[in-house]
Amino acid sequence: MNFQQLRSVREAARRGFNLTEVAAALHTSQPGVSRQIRELEEELRIEIFERAGKRLTRLTEPGKTVLPIIERILQDAQNLHNAAQDFSGRDTGELTIAATHSQARYALPGAVNDFRALYPRVTLNLHQGSPHQIAQLLISGEADIGIATEALAEYEQLVALPCYRWTHCVIAPKGHQLLDGQPLTLERLAGFPIVTYEPGFTGRSHIDAAFANEGRKPHIVISAMDADVVKTYVALGVGVGIVAGFAFDEDRDRELGAIEAGHLFEINTTRLAIRRGTLLRAYALSFIETFAPTLTPEAVGAALAQARDGSHAE
Repeated sequence: MNFQQLRSVREAARRGFNLTEVAAALHTSQPGVSRQIRELEEELRIEIFERAGKRLTRLTEPGKTVLPIIERILQDAQNLHNAAQDFSGRDTGELTIAATHSQARYALPGAVNDFRALYPRVTLNLHQGSPHQIAQLLISGEADIGIATEALAEYEQLVALPCYRWTHCVIAPKGHQLLDGQPLTLERLAGFPIVTYEPGFTGRSHIDAAFANEGRKPHIVISAMDADVVKTYVALGVGVGIVAGFAFDEDRDRELGAIEAGHLFEINTTRLAIRRGTLLRAYALSFIETFAPTLTPEAVGAALAQARDGSHAE
């Protein structure tokens, strides 16, 4: 048994049993992947995959049992490597962060700038996507840290820790009647076309819930993944916008006005997630604390330890 055999099985399961993609991911040949899988099956005396000819089609029942064990072995091997690297190359390496567009655009820049000053020899890789894409990147081991407002706490494979709370605001072109100083209500807001986030992004679920609770259906004319797109169409007069409060800046967004909407929509919590069982490098823990000062290395370590003991940390 060797790590290449284990990686071949793991990647085959991850990539829909497509051996061409597995071979590309592992920088080897398709026959080489098939050989590695077959040799492991022969050693274990089970069939891990069902086949149609030479094509893998799905996991067998024994395969479903051994796959999580293979995942843990490979994760522990990576943890061992991380532990050794912290002693042999404490200030060098790579850190991959997956975040939504809003987090990457508005929340992360300050932390990234401070981190780069502390660890100039660490390469930062930043991936952007939906909360569900971020979760999958973490679960697959392709990202070390994930940051989003929605969904991350829903995955049992992840430890999701609260970072900060925020509210939405309503934006409109300056001179718009919604900016007349009168109280902002859902009834008034529902009278205008609305531009806001796509479902599953940046607290959209709280927006939908607020209207539903009052029996109102908002007239959403455009939905987008990030606030910059929302603000662009609001400035064009397409409708009024609902965005994260941290995404509005009076100096930068001079053509727009904003009204705080925390009284209309539930407060949102941005979370930082880590895959359960992961041993983070020291610089990764430093980045987390830079982004969310309450998440000290001790606090993160305690949450990961609690998760290893079987509790659901959040």
